[in-house]
Amino acid sequence: MRSTRPRRTATDSGGFSLVEVLVVIAILGVLSSLLLPALARARHCARSATCTSNLRQVGVAAQLYWDDNDGAAFRFRGAATNGGDIFWFGWLERGEEGQRRLDPTLGALWPYLGSREIQDCPALPTRGPAFKPKALGGSGGYGYNLHLAAPPGQPPVRASSIPHPTLTAVFADSAQVNDFQPPATPERPLLEPFFYVNTTETTAHFRHQQRSLVVFADTHVARETALPGSLDPRMPDALVGRLRPAVLEWR
Repeated sequence: MRSTRPRRTATDSGGFSLVEVLVVIAILGVLSSLLLPALARARHCARSATCTSNLRQVGVAAQLYWDDNDGAAFRFRGAATNGGDIFWFGWLERGEEGQRRLDPTLGALWPYLGSREIQDCPALPTRGPAFKPKALGGSGGYGYNLHLAAPPGQPPVRASSIPHPTLTAVFADSAQVNDFQPPATPERPLLEPFFYVNTTETTAHFRHQQRSLVVFADTHVARETALPGSLDPRMPDALVGRLRPAVLEWR
């Protein structure tokens, strides 16, 4: 006798039809298009908050240094020793780019910071073929206002002589386009960390949504846009340029 039980179909077995799968994929695609920009904004905000905190701590460290040295600002570069040079951020070995040793404990601000991570900006794009490190064990990312660093042989700048601390930058997001030190070439320029900013060289980095974070002499942190027309044309997408002279020239 022939059975009267209805025949089971593919959809009756608990599986998904092609139409159902396509609908789910479409929904996931819409959700992804909505969530990814929000996640990118959240990531940027987190990096910006960390960078702001770093710069504020570096600014406070500069204040403590001034207090302990009769108001004298530290120099950008100091003595040459042990096959390297002492800069404000530490001792940097001479030699091959990206392979040089770095000892941050010899930097002017180390006694007040005690951490190399504070001097590293998380928004500096250190990964990828377009980036060239300067040394081993640290990316850097903050540049000292060179106008506060007296040249060798001249007396140091006195912090008390800065007429408008709220308007004078001490540190800013910094980087440089390098096309003259291997592996960089004129045909293949690379982005690298840099350690000072001034009014003449394109070493300020506008990596926070086309803004550079700057800590001023009163330790507040603000965002600065690039001086119009100053972005380095060798890597325009890298957003390396110059700050307004008004925030650097304190005299």
